[in-house]
Amino acid sequence: MKLAEAESTMQKTVESTQRAFNTIRTGRANGSLLDKVLVDYYGTPTSLKSLANISTPDATTILIQPYDRSSLNIVEKAISLSDVGLTPSNDGTVIRLNIPPLTSDRRKEFVKMASKYAEEGRVAIRNIRRDAIDAIRKQEKNAEIPEDEARDQQDKLQKLTNKYSSRIDELLAEKEKDITTV
Repeated sequence: MKLAEAESTMQKTVESTQRAFNTIRTGRANGSLLDKVLVDYYGTPTSLKSLANISTPDATTILIQPYDRSSLNIVEKAISLSDVGLTPSNDGTVIRLNIPPLTSDRRKEFVKMASKYAEEGRVAIRNIRRDAIDAIRKQEKNAEIPEDEARDQQDKLQKLTNKYSSRIDELLAEKEKDITTV
């Protein structure tokens, strides 16, 4: 595994962690809360984003307007069955989700969830580092690269690991601030 490959994979891990953070509710409406919702559309699990226009007309409402009006009821059912924790209200043309204000206990729960996602991201980055170091040591053992170059690559790899781990920590701090801000 080359350093460029390791860096690319670490970047993807940070992006994945960011997407996980986006699914955590804050006190404000955000369309990305519905990213994980799958609708059983004609027997095929389809993401809600590809079936409907999702907008946030104000800070406490998410508005979902399906492109196909006949799918309104199945979209409503999918949201109800999902782990979003919001109750949809259907008026025949659009679905509204009202975002209630978070209690302090719920905020603490969401902060713990965000911390868990961040830790998963950091573990994934450390696993990438471990795999890359194993590859470097194998190259060194097979005399494909000299010892000092192997050490150099390992040092660069550690710097990359620190960079992306701290990026996850920054994202976590931002998300915690969003969650705890009333």
